[in-house]
Amino acid sequence: MSLRTDMANDRRRQLAYRARLLTEEDWFSTVAVCAIAVNAILLGVETYAGFADRWEFQLKLLEHLLLGVFTLEILMRAAAHADRPADFFRNPWNIFDMVVVLSAFLPFLSENTTVLRLLRLARVIRTARFLPQLRIIVTAIGKSIPGAVSFLLVGTLLLYLYAMLGWASFATADPEHYGSLGRAALTLFVLMTLDGLGDAVNAGLRISPWSVLYYASYVLLSSFLLVNLLIGVVINSLEQARVLDEERKAPAAPAPDDDAAQELRDRIAAARACLEDLEGLLVQVPAQPEKAGTTP
Repeated sequence: MSLRTDMANDRRRQLAYRARLLTEEDWFSTVAVCAIAVNAILLGVETYAGFADRWEFQLKLLEHLLLGVFTLEILMRAAAHADRPADFFRNPWNIFDMVVVLSAFLPFLSENTTVLRLLRLARVIRTARFLPQLRIIVTAIGKSIPGAVSFLLVGTLLLYLYAMLGWASFATADPEHYGSLGRAALTLFVLMTLDGLGDAVNAGLRISPWSVLYYASYVLLSSFLLVNLLIGVVINSLEQARVLDEERKAPAAPAPDDDAAQELRDRIAAARACLEDLEGLLVQVPAQPEKAGTTP
């Protein structure tokens, strides 16, 4: 049983080694990127009804060919982790690729045209896997989501407070923009981009001179402070993504081979046993009398 297990482990190591050599080749990534690019072009071509109807068979054939290329690619990447399957699922890109490719084979998804097109569109996103800078940006977007949610909550609170204040101050004089909470929030949301700020300030001055303080404080908090905070969150996430990508690229320390270590321990134990046997034999050998020296 132990011999069969060792042979199976050796086969898995050889398979992983050969598949790893293949997936690390430049042409392997180039083929994958070209297939994704062709898939994107194919999606665009199918939006032209006349062209799609005329070349329907060829387009379907090309789609199946691309699906075969994507399937073979993910299988080779999985084979590269045959000796350590758990590491394959530690990489989120591997999970994303596997879900996108395998979903095309599910009957209830492949029969839905809209869902199938969305799945095919998701393959275009896989380009980020093969382009380092794009991969860093996509990772940074994912890491910036918690900070962006906090920014959204703070921005919503600020918008609500100023919308209520604007409704209380300008609802009677300017019902078109501040007649309700929704209208006031929509007006302030547009002003966050500084679009139409001059007209809003002029209209506010006709109502009350204190409106300058209202608009100035709102623009300062929303357009300058909050936006710069969001930029800071994105930059911080971008730096974290860059560090994470560098750590992922760094060669991992080679794991010790358990079989080789066990063989070395066995050899040391055997050598120690031989030394102990030799010591026992030396004790049993009688001491030889020293011969008296002769004078010339």
